[in-house]
This record gives sequence, structure tokens and C-alpha cells, in this order.
Amino acid sequence: MNKVFLHVEGFAVLVLSLYFYGYSQLSWLLFSILLLVPDISMLGYLLNKKVGAILYNSFHTYSLSIGIVIFGIIISNSNILAIGLIWSAHIGMDRMLGYGLKYPRAFKDTHLNRV
Repeated sequence: MNKVFLHVEGFAVLVLSLYFYGYSQLSWLLFSILLLVPDISMLGYLLNKKVGAILYNSFHTYSLSIGIVIFGIIISNSNILAIGLIWSAHIGMDRMLGYGLKYPRAFKDTHLNRV
């Protein structure tokens, strides 16, 4: 049951990110270009599983992306706001689809399930 809540939470973050992105009248072209950029962090797995998990998890936690959103709002910078919202949307999309934070033992072992 807890896993279902994490999927629903991911969906909610994705929808809210999309809503605020549209509300802020930001570039949808930029959105489509940057949506999958956080997955570049998977390249850490080329070094080893531990580095890969650390790098992937660093780029797939809400705290960093939401911090960027807040920073963009505070300094009234639409580009920084866009990056934070796109990043949050990416993480929400991943969680909604069942991709969670990685354990260092294997790429497919996540806090949501084994993918």
C-alpha cells in the first residue's frame, strides 16, 4: 500500500510541476529538451554501482529540485524556475512510473521496487 502512495505522490508532483510551468508561461520547447536531462546521472554506473547510485540519487531527490524552484522564485529568475520545475516534473514522472532511488547493490533495485 505504501508503494501506491509513492506512485500517487509522483503523479501529484508531475501534475503540479506541469501546472505551475504552464501558469508561469515558460517555454515548452525548453521543457521538452530538458525533461530527461537528469537521467544523464546514470552515467555514474560506468564507474561502479556505488558511485552510480550516489550520483543518480543526488539528481533524483525532490530537495534539490524544489530548492532550485524556491531560489528561482526568490530571485525572480524564470530560467532557474523553469529548470527547477522541469527537474521536479522529471522526478515525479519517474516515481509515478515506479522508478525510485537506487540501492548501491544493483541499478534495478530501488526503494519502490525492482525494475
